[in-house]
Amino acid sequence: MKEAAAPTRERLGIAASRGIAVGPAIVLERRDIGFARRKIAAFECDAEVARFEAAVVDAQASWRRTLAGVDSKRPELAILEAYVQLASDELLQREVSAQIRVHRRAAEWAVSAAVVELATRLFAVDDPYIRERGHDIEFVGRQIVRALLATASGSVEGERESLRVLEPAIVVASELSPADAAAMMTMPVLGFVTEKGSRTSHTAIMARALGIPAVLGLGTSISDVAPGQLLIVDGTRGAILLDPTDDELDAADRLSEGARVVGERLRARRAEACVTADGERVELHANIGLEAEAPLALEHGAEGIGLYRTEFLFVDRRTPPTEEEQYEAFAGVVRAMNGRPVTLRTFDLGGDKFVSSLPLPAELNPMLGLRAVRLQLARPELLLEHLVAMVRASAFGEVRVLVPMVGSVEELEAVRALLDRAFERVAARNLPAAMRLALGAMIEVPASALIAGHLASAADFLSIGSNDLVQYALAVDRGNRDLAHLATPFHPAVLRLMANVVEAGHAHDRPVSVCGEMASDPMGALLLAGLGVRSLSMEPAAIPRVKAALATAASRELRDVAARALAMPRASDVVALLREAFGVRVRDVLDASEASVSASEASVSASEASVS
Repeated sequence: MKEAAAPTRERLGIAASRGIAVGPAIVLERRDIGFARRKIAAFECDAEVARFEAAVVDAQASWRRTLAGVDSKRPELAILEAYVQLASDELLQREVSAQIRVHRRAAEWAVSAAVVELATRLFAVDDPYIRERGHDIEFVGRQIVRALLATASGSVEGERESLRVLEPAIVVASELSPADAAAMMTMPVLGFVTEKGSRTSHTAIMARALGIPAVLGLGTSISDVAPGQLLIVDGTRGAILLDPTDDELDAADRLSEGARVVGERLRARRAEACVTADGERVELHANIGLEAEAPLALEHGAEGIGLYRTEFLFVDRRTPPTEEEQYEAFAGVVRAMNGRPVTLRTFDLGGDKFVSSLPLPAELNPMLGLRAVRLQLARPELLLEHLVAMVRASAFGEVRVLVPMVGSVEELEAVRALLDRAFERVAARNLPAAMRLALGAMIEVPASALIAGHLASAADFLSIGSNDLVQYALAVDRGNRDLAHLATPFHPAVLRLMANVVEAGHAHDRPVSVCGEMASDPMGALLLAGLGVRSLSMEPAAIPRVKAALATAASRELRDVAARALAMPRASDVVALLREAFGVRVRDVLDASEASVSASEASVSASEASVS
């Protein structure tokens, strides 16, 4: 009889924060929050609503205590402030109140039910940034329930043991909140791994900002990790290794030290301009989804905001945000960037994006239906109010307006006409604003790439959205795990579409930028620079690495490699070309942690098959 294979010592997850960490595990056992699902009488409703409101205040006070216990000047802690605001979210307040007054549920049950309902709807969305809002609501809801239970019992009821690390260790948990990540700043945490989570979560953003190696989304594969068990966390590859050998520990130590040295060098250069080896400038901007992320973008050296996802203001609400609410959010980002340009993308809703404030008709294929600019033009008054808020925010700095999923010149012209009306409304109210806002078209569908010349003549700038362009050009659903390997920006068809956009921009003297995962990839950034792109927008944490990679090659070499890539028939050929041309120097200038300390040679080979 054949013996069962021993479980592998390596577990693969999501690379959330780069670096190598070695240490014993501290396992935080999750315990469900226990509360009675108690029905209440009509006369008790007011009292239960009051209990809920008091618990919100207590939860917010808990987060503020966390903030007070660390260096409050750290920009990443602004994310924690967003949780304080989310606890007072209008829709959450209404949903909990309805659970109490309509369904006659006690406050604990009401909060839990409201959170499940809201989070479930958000988890169904394909957009990873909106989906993560569901986890945010879960974290907030649990903290409020804990506050309710603490008040009722006179002691704090934890959903798990407290995050308390006294000796250097690796934290292993089902999931961690940004508040947990912030608390790690005062503890000797070497790294952390979780069962749940994604690269776009606020916890991952915090980990990258704090420089803590992290692997998330490991699933149940970490269920057998024992307290005190020695682990290697490879946050660059997204893997952990249990019970490493002496040779593996030695390799990990070398990689960790190399990554530390390189990390310090990259941080020291964050204020420097991004230039190629021969001095040609490439602007590096940040993609953000919340006002709280703007200070973090500056900390990483962003020269501006290349993409602010305004649709977050519309998500998880019953009514659209008011002009004033939008203005306050936009103005906050513009002020935070202190004179650097801010590109506000008009709300990109519809398709796969759930939004409670804009009820949409059911569609057989929503990704090809009423979404983005099509939805905006179908709701012109809503778009006009949106644009008025943007115009008003321009009083505090340079604001650019970017229109998503433009497929025709007519669509862009219609938005420009509404932008002109927005200026008229602001002027009629004698409100301060810039004289003019640059209006850009986002190139996300093959049609817009093919008529890029016409769009360039009608727009002030063009921005290539690499993620959606790949999806639409290759007819590949980005959310389909079975097809994920096909969704590559290095496909020759995608590269040719991008090259056509860049040529059109140059011909009409219009700036062309690229935002999306390709811009965050050092190898992708090198190829884009070779195509002639001189403005890239990416997640803030990627900026120092992309800057370092671009400094390794001269513009002539970049153009030569890009020309050869455009002539290649397969994406794998392009990947091989980039690895041959830039692989060694990029690895040397970034860090040695691209190598693996894995026990599994098969997974090493799989890792080397990717460019980044």
